[in-house]
Amino acid sequence: MNWGKVAAAAITLAAIAAGGGMWYAQEYGYYDRIDTEGPDARIDITTDAGVTALALTGFEGIDADSSPLRWRACAVVTDMPTDVVPFDDPTPLIAPGWFDCFDAQQIGADLESGAARGVLSQAEIRPDVDRVLAVYPDGRVFGWHQYNDKTPERGVMD
Repeated sequence: MNWGKVAAAAITLAAIAAGGGMWYAQEYGYYDRIDTEGPDARIDITTDAGVTALALTGFEGIDADSSPLRWRACAVVTDMPTDVVPFDDPTPLIAPGWFDCFDAQQIGADLESGAARGVLSQAEIRPDVDRVLAVYPDGRVFGWHQYNDKTPERGVMD
């Protein structure tokens, strides 16, 4: 028996198993669906008057404890306030493939073309992280968490 081939096969199988485990963890392992009837199934929005809750239908959301950036949501707003605070440079983050309602590439393209607008849902939802929404004229909203800009103008310093 050639022990070199056995060792190479063992290393290859271990690498395949580790890669498969990492893929599963990133795609499925840490995410939980947000209960559509629970207190987390709401989206707030920042207006000139302050933060207010949106009236939603068709809410779908996911979150994970492993990272402040894993929150994603899709919904339809029945009554969007007109005095919402815009968000500079909204950049939707990729969602797991099984979360079908959130297509980051399409949302990003729509934000760039003006088909959707980026607004601030809630500043500092977690330290250094803002909740951002892409709002469409037909009432659809897509949300994600995004690191915020730490500049002296915002009053945040390292």
